[in-house]
Amino acid sequence: MRYLHTMVRVSDIDQSLTFYCDVMGMREMRRVDNEAGRFTLIFLAAPEDRRTAVESKAPLLELTHNWDPETYSGGRNFGHLAFEVDDIYETCARISKAGVTINRPPRDGRMAFVRSPDNISIELLQKGEALEPQEPWASMKNTGEW
Repeated sequence: MRYLHTMVRVSDIDQSLTFYCDVMGMREMRRVDNEAGRFTLIFLAAPEDRRTAVESKAPLLELTHNWDPETYSGGRNFGHLAFEVDDIYETCARISKAGVTINRPPRDGRMAFVRSPDNISIELLQKGEALEPQEPWASMKNTGEW
């Protein structure tokens, strides 16, 4: 397993980039605009992580900007921790066997979400290409929030 990123939601991209880049010294590594989902993702690397971030080896900060205005309360601006795993199905089976609820099962062979004991959302992402959908995951429904 490899730690990938921490996601926070931001309400003003320019103001956030000024803070994280100009003040904190981070640098934008990549950006994704998703018109269908109406959001922008901006991945930033810390000054000492820039070289390894280019090689996709350093953890990043993901700024998520939802295009439709929303007030974030109750910690909703903090999104999740993300980890890349070698086998999403084996990882979820192991976690489930340990008594942890799989809140968003890996139906697509690519992504799952669980929660820590302190209710922190944790995203699990399949390393490389998505695996072929398989049961019991393919037909499993979401449980709670993720």
